Amino acid sequence: MSSWRSFLLRIGDKCSEYGANTDFKEHIETCYGVVRRELEHSGDDILLYLLQCAEQLPHKIPLYGTVVGLLNLEDEDFVRRLVEKTQTNLQDALNSGNCNRIRILLRFVTVLMCSKVLQPGAIVVTFETLLSSAATTVDEEKGNPYWQAQADFYVICILSSLPWGGAELLEQVPEEIDRVMVGIEAYLSIRRHTSGTGYSVFEDSETGEADFVEDLWSRIQALSNNGWKVDSVPRPHLSFEALLVSGKSHDFGPISCPEPPCPPSSLSGITCGKQMHEAESKYHQRLRRLNIFPASKFEDIQPIDRFIVEEYLLDVLLFFNGSRKECAFYMVGLPVPFRYEYLMAETLFSQLLLLPKPPFKQIYYTLVIIDLCKALPGAFPAVVAAAVRSLFEKIAELDMECRSRLTLWFSHHLSNFQFFWPWEEWAYVLDLPKWAPQRVFVQEVLEREVRLSYWDKVKQSIENAPALEELLPPRSLPNFKYGPEDGKERPEQQTLSSELSNLIKGRPLAREVISWIEETLIPTQGVEVTLTVVVQTLLDIGSKSFTHLITVLERYGQVIAKICSDEDKQLLLIEEVSSYWNNSAQMTAIAIDRMMGYRLISNLAIVRWVFSPENVEQFHTSDRPWEILRNAVSKTYNRICDLRKEISSLKKGVVLAEEAATKSKAELEAAEVKLSLVNGEPVLGENPMRMKRLKSHAEKTKEEEISVRDSLEAKEALLARAIDEIEALILSLYKNFLRVLMERLPDVSIEGKLQPGHSDAMAIDLEDASAMEGEKESGKSIKSQLNGRRTSGPYDVGEKEQWCLSTLGFMKAFSRQYASELWPHIEKLDAEVLTENIHPLFRKSVYGGLLRPINEV
Repeated sequence: MSSWRSFLLRIGDKCSEYGANTDFKEHIETCYGVVRRELEHSGDDILLYLLQCAEQLPHKIPLYGTVVGLLNLEDEDFVRRLVEKTQTNLQDALNSGNCNRIRILLRFVTVLMCSKVLQPGAIVVTFETLLSSAATTVDEEKGNPYWQAQADFYVICILSSLPWGGAELLEQVPEEIDRVMVGIEAYLSIRRHTSGTGYSVFEDSETGEADFVEDLWSRIQALSNNGWKVDSVPRPHLSFEALLVSGKSHDFGPISCPEPPCPPSSLSGITCGKQMHEAESKYHQRLRRLNIFPASKFEDIQPIDRFIVEEYLLDVLLFFNGSRKECAFYMVGLPVPFRYEYLMAETLFSQLLLLPKPPFKQIYYTLVIIDLCKALPGAFPAVVAAAVRSLFEKIAELDMECRSRLTLWFSHHLSNFQFFWPWEEWAYVLDLPKWAPQRVFVQEVLEREVRLSYWDKVKQSIENAPALEELLPPRSLPNFKYGPEDGKERPEQQTLSSELSNLIKGRPLAREVISWIEETLIPTQGVEVTLTVVVQTLLDIGSKSFTHLITVLERYGQVIAKICSDEDKQLLLIEEVSSYWNNSAQMTAIAIDRMMGYRLISNLAIVRWVFSPENVEQFHTSDRPWEILRNAVSKTYNRICDLRKEISSLKKGVVLAEEAATKSKAELEAAEVKLSLVNGEPVLGENPMRMKRLKSHAEKTKEEEISVRDSLEAKEALLARAIDEIEALILSLYKNFLRVLMERLPDVSIEGKLQPGHSDAMAIDLEDASAMEGEKESGKSIKSQLNGRRTSGPYDVGEKEQWCLSTLGFMKAFSRQYASELWPHIEKLDAEVLTENIHPLFRKSVYGGLLRPINEV
């Protein structure tokens, strides 16, 4: 890395380039000196690299802004080009909807204004352009209020930039900034209040989150009333103010905001819901606070400082995804004068549990938390433990998908710290019913730990709470029906299994095994017994390891496909897999997933199996059926996503192939029309060899174009089939949800409320309405009772109630996670599942996942 690049990259860090000095003023002077000397030779490279640093290290933007301000004193043309490039980048980001780039570039231009590089009036114009677009969008007559997510995002960008330049704007253009503030207040008065309950991590409204825009506005108002004094934003430009004022303030070109799509021509719940989903997907909220720590942990942090540190942390996570060590390094070294371990932990968990999905894979957050524990051994591990305890106390209120994520994270985290945890603190869960969420959580964590280690190691880790061994899964041994002991009950089948096993050891071809089965097994044993013998034997041969299983499926998958040719047989196949790996949820899930991958099992067969009576009874006590269902739906969804990406790439390839074919054809035609006279006779003027090459090239490019078009058609045909497949899967999934839930959900009154009854039937006594109102006023949530929030004493939620809560929660999670695939098929889902007489809790669960209003247009 060249010297100037290193100095730009490491400015503000404690590093060798700056002699381990941390004084911002000295860093800026040193960096400015190095960069200034290189401007003449590397100006263009410096411009692009400086902008890249500002965008990807946004917590250093005040430092980069000051360096640009000093360079403006030496080379106005360089800074003018940098400003123009920034404006171009901002406009491109607005056009493409690149939310992170819009937000960060707006912060950067605000800081450039502080360094006298930009005129403050230009910043105000930019703010007002965004604000005008937002106000127009939510206007019911002129705009499209279903795209409020876009409008909210623009206002958030304005508000989030003010801590970096509000004081300067107030000093230089007080009337203009007041006009912006009044405009924001006017916007807030006409927009629709949102709570995002479908994306709330906690089901209990008591811990629900505030409207993010309104919350940020209140923080900015408090900052304004405090004279725009903020501790968490460095202001290094003040040290150079006497110099910077002599620089030329450049103008910032106008920007334009893309208009949202036109509102639907027919205002129905479906058309409006689709637009709202599209807007939320494109302009999603990047942070949803968990509030898992007591307020006392943040009493030294002002509200606006909390927001700014959250911005810093989220930006570091964003730009260092894939570089965990650098990410942890920058997270512990933010330019703030107060401690923020609790805020850092809460922000990380908010991202880990963010709905509908985290920005990055779960493993990234796991590794960052591990590295932070190692970087701050005296502080951060205790904070993480406090977060786990807080979430564990609220586990009954936690969204079902978030529970699954927390289970996976916690087990993985403990596996990196010798599985150490004070399990004796949670030993009381053994006194709770088997369906209590806390007990189920401990049980699932231990099961996941066994997957990551081995049974004896995990048992050793709970030696301080030996009674918890009851919650450990059984040892992961196969349950072979035709083994030495169990096979004695079925001697004839045991013999046939042994013969098949010996046959397989000779590595015959699949068709030879099929012939043996058709000649030996089916005539004497029938199809079902044949299926059992073959599947059990093949699973036993592949039981030594995952690799053995894959080898067996690859080599003899045709054998299984032959005897499991329809959905009913595939259902029997899954039952045999579950029976063989009855003691290992992991191997059951892996085997079924691999078989689906080899198309030996359909997703519809998996749905039928998951909703079989035996599995339905486990919905509230085990993650085993849900894991298999999640894998099946995810694999189907991923196939469609992959096909869409391939089709998008092929469409670009078609355009390029067309251009190449047209160009080569034109070159050939141009060469053919060139004639010359030789001995009075017209002949081709081009070299015959060149003509031959041109003709060959034209034919080749045309063939390539045809080939790409054929590939595109084939992929589009596969996509059409995959869309039909996921439609059938969606209908089957929700019909099965409907079937099992309607058998257990309580009756409803004419008003759509739960009928009076006992708690085990999930009923609410309507005569207690007045008491509930009193609890509402005192701040206690009724929903928290329904969720069985543990306040004191034993867990008092009945089994039937907990089953309904868990099943409704998982259905909501599926609706939310795959909303993009549900919306295109929503009409059919409405007609066949979400009918008018559907149970209100069923409707609420599905609609909540889709963010679809209950009272539609």
